[in-house]
Order: sequence, then structure tokens, then C-alpha cells
Amino acid sequence: MSMKSGSLGRYIAMRVALAIPMIFVLLTLVFVMLRVAPGDPISASSGGAKMSQEKIDELRAAAGYDRPLIVQYGDYLADVVRFDFGTSVSTNQQVSDVILEKGGATVTLATGGLVFALLLGIPVGLLAGRFRDSAFDVFARLFGIITYAAPVFVVGLLAQQLFATKLGWFPLEGETDPLIANDIPATTHILILDAIWVNDWEVVWNVLWHLILPAATLGLLIVGVFIRMVRVNLIQTLRGDYVEAARARGIRERDVVVKHGFRNALVPVITVIGLQVALLLGGSVLTEKTFNWPGLGKQLIEFLNSRDYVAVQGLVTFIALVVVVISMLIDIINALIDPRVRY
Repeated sequence: MSMKSGSLGRYIAMRVALAIPMIFVLLTLVFVMLRVAPGDPISASSGGAKMSQEKIDELRAAAGYDRPLIVQYGDYLADVVRFDFGTSVSTNQQVSDVILEKGGATVTLATGGLVFALLLGIPVGLLAGRFRDSAFDVFARLFGIITYAAPVFVVGLLAQQLFATKLGWFPLEGETDPLIANDIPATTHILILDAIWVNDWEVVWNVLWHLILPAATLGLLIVGVFIRMVRVNLIQTLRGDYVEAARARGIRERDVVVKHGFRNALVPVITVIGLQVALLLGGSVLTEKTFNWPGLGKQLIEFLNSRDYVAVQGLVTFIALVVVVISMLIDIINALIDPRVRY
């Protein structure tokens, strides 16, 4: 089958081809950034002042840091291709095992934040666009700007102070109450899915109860983007010729807005979701630390505090790959929904 202009196959092939140099640039940046500082990751991670030079040299040789940079770079790329993200110096644990163990909590938090942002941002954006320049529209735009600009850790601390400490509506921290999920087998390493798999609904509701505050905190970081996007697209849609034609045929304004305006205004939201993945993952680092959420973000900060740059490099590399792959998948989904994207 020939891949003519505008075909889905050609678009997917082009998108994958563009992703390859993007991944290469990201990997190169990660490699360079962790090597521009004086010394090397082994010396920094091991507390060189407290170890003999012989021991430091032994660890550097074992990790390959005594080789020329170009050789280290080649080894690094080869390891990434094999999904080998290195071994933590501080814990002597494979970074891939850390990702498997902690990644499920980050997926849960990021998904919860995205769902919260969509559930709040889409209806607010639709109402703001429908009643343009009204008091509600002004409030919605201000709300979106403030939530986007507010530091996520400040929002998290305020939410903890009000809703957890003073009102006692939600837990202060953690993914579950202590010991409640000890008997859940780690089938998927996503606790809520593992609890559903074994029909332990007490754990499911406990996770959801703990998820509300951190997910809302993280979701507020991007809710303004959805409000603005949906609002602008609805306003543009309602000015379209086909909408005016529908009105001229005597169709009720409510039906015109719902059937033509709302549906078409939501199409670009899919693209925006892909663009917000990086922001969600970045925000999850501080959110997880604030709420003591046991995910990759909290683990990354712990590795940074212990100066375990080998593990930091592995986690940052993995997160960068996830962002690129999700962005590519969102683009392909968008092309499936809207054929105009393929041209």
C-alpha cells in the first residue's frame, strides 16, 4: 500500500522518524548535564572525602567512569537501548527495579491530576466560552492564570493545612493508611489496580481518599490550560459558517451550541493532553515530596539529596523517554480523530 500524502501510515512513519532525533537530543543533554560539574558521579555519590582514593578509583573503574567521555557516551546509549538505566550507588539497586517499584504510584498521581484537570477545566472552559465577557468568563480566566502561576508545593501545603489539618476531611500524606495494603500482591505495581484485581475495595477507596488532595494540587497546575483552550476553541467554533447556517435553519440555540459548538471545541483538547504530560511529571516531583507520595518524583529528590547522580541520570532518562513516547502517541490519536492533522 502506497503512503500517499495525508495517509495515516505516512503520518505515523513521519512522527516516529521525528521522535528519533528528539530522543537522541534529550539523551545527549541528560548525559552532558551530569558531567559538566567537577569530578564524577561516583565521587559525588560516595562522599569522596570519606573514602580512600583507591576505593574511589575501584568504583569508578567498575562503573566505567575512568574511560574517555565518548566511550562512556556510547555505553550510555547502548544501555538505554537495552532499557538498562544503571545501578544506584547509594542503594546498589537497579534503577529499572526502582522504576518498576515506584512508577505505579506516579502513574496513579499523574492520572488523578489529569482527570481532575479535565473534569474541572472542560466544563468551566465551555461555560466561559458560551457566556463570553460575562462575570463568570472573567472569573474563569483569572482562576486559570492564578492556578497556572501558583507554585505547586505552595498549593499543596495550603491544601494540607486547610483540608487535612484543620478540617480533617482528607489524609495528610501517603498513598494509603499504614499497613492496610500489605497483603496486596504487586501484580501491576499500580496499587489501586492490584486492589481491584483481588477485589479488595477497602484498599481501593483508601487509595482514592488519599489521592484526592495531591491529585487536585497537581491538576490545578494545568487546569488553566484546558480552560483557555476550550474557551477559545468554542468561541471560534460558534463563529463558523456551519454554525450560522444551523441557526439560519431555525435550529434551537441550545442544540446549535451542544451539537456543533461543544463537540468541535473538544477536539484540540486531545493534543493539549499530550503537551501537558511533561508538566504533570515535573509537577509530580514536588507534589510527591509535599504529600510524601511514594513515587518516582519523591525517589528522584532522595537520590539528589544523596548525590546519587547515577540513579538521577537513569530516572531523568526514563522520564524523558516517557514524555517523548506519550507525545508521539497523542499525535497519532489526534490524527485518527481529525484527518486534517495528517496533511
